[in-house]
Amino acid sequence: MEWHLPVTALIAGLTLVGVAVGRWPWLKMNRATIALVGATLLVALGVLPLERAYHAVDWNTIVLLFAMMVLNVNLRLAGFFHLVATWVALRARTPRRLLAWIVLSSGVLSALFLNDTIALMMTPLVLDLTLALRRNPLPYLVALVTAANVGSVATVMGNPQNMLVAMSSGIGFTEFFLALAPVAALGLGVIWLVIVVVYRAEFGAGEFAETYALPGRSYRPLLLKSLAATVLMLVALVAGAPIPLAALIAAALVLFTRRLKPERVFREIDWGLLVFFAALFVVTGAVEESGLGAHLFAAMRPWAEGGAASLTGVAVVLSNLVSNVPAVMLFRPVVPTLADPATAWLTLAMATTLAGNLTLLGSVANLIVAEIARHRGVKLGFVEYLKAGTPIAVLTLLLGIVWLAWV
Repeated sequence: MEWHLPVTALIAGLTLVGVAVGRWPWLKMNRATIALVGATLLVALGVLPLERAYHAVDWNTIVLLFAMMVLNVNLRLAGFFHLVATWVALRARTPRRLLAWIVLSSGVLSALFLNDTIALMMTPLVLDLTLALRRNPLPYLVALVTAANVGSVATVMGNPQNMLVAMSSGIGFTEFFLALAPVAALGLGVIWLVIVVVYRAEFGAGEFAETYALPGRSYRPLLLKSLAATVLMLVALVAGAPIPLAALIAAALVLFTRRLKPERVFREIDWGLLVFFAALFVVTGAVEESGLGAHLFAAMRPWAEGGAASLTGVAVVLSNLVSNVPAVMLFRPVVPTLADPATAWLTLAMATTLAGNLTLLGSVANLIVAEIARHRGVKLGFVEYLKAGTPIAVLTLLLGIVWLAWV
């Protein structure tokens, strides 16, 4: 119908603006509820029939995200992240070494267990450690979150947009890792160097007067089982198993227990994020169904065909306008038609992830760190973040462009 195009443009536009801002004025709604309301309106108005709305949802992505959440919750309850932070604390004898261990641990863990999870789990521990050692916590917090974003580039389970790219493209775990892990590894080095330069006064000091052991304990049986499930998942992924199935098997293994009540695990699942993803799939499905997608396709195609640099530029802009996951979803119909779709998918994953470091509002992980710090009396403000975050984003994006163009 003729009215479908303007109606879809209006509803989808309002939905994406709400998702980007995180709320609508005068309404108590978050990104998940905004996306759900937008999707429901489009289905109710007949832009996308209900049956097609069900088919628009990429259940492989939803299953993968859910399975990783289950695994992460069990690792947290087992005390895994506390053990990592304690290990770092005992080996960091100088500010520079402490920074290096925070960057490395955050980057590696994010590649395995989702960047938002690492920001949530590690921020309180980094705050405890830096305040106990009487250090300025701000550079270490910026290092933690930028490393979480950069490290997550390396694998399909590092962040939600990578999961979406992997499920949409069919790129396997090993191929994805070999293509983007070098960008993540070199990017972690960039983070350490930039923060040492920006915060010269903090990192000119010698050894700490004393070490600090973080209080807390681990639950050994659950820890061993969760780590075993993680290793089995990685082995299955390297062997070529379907990515969602490998993750789901790992989740099933940790849920097979007589000690931990399932209610405790399911309370920790971010159901809102799952709703957000499913609703966005419906919104983008309606955009394609209405014919609006064809107009967007025509507008984005020249940028997408312009090579890694051109595609990175438009992906960075879109990621900061509508957030990274919607940006990838908008490109889903375009990329398969390109001359080299595999490189385009990898470029999207790289660019939309690294763009999150550009400003404090660039990624959910950034906001998690800032909010936790605020509750502890530490202010990580917008301008303060820009000092190191923006140079890190620019340098790592350039690094990613050069690497993908060369590969």
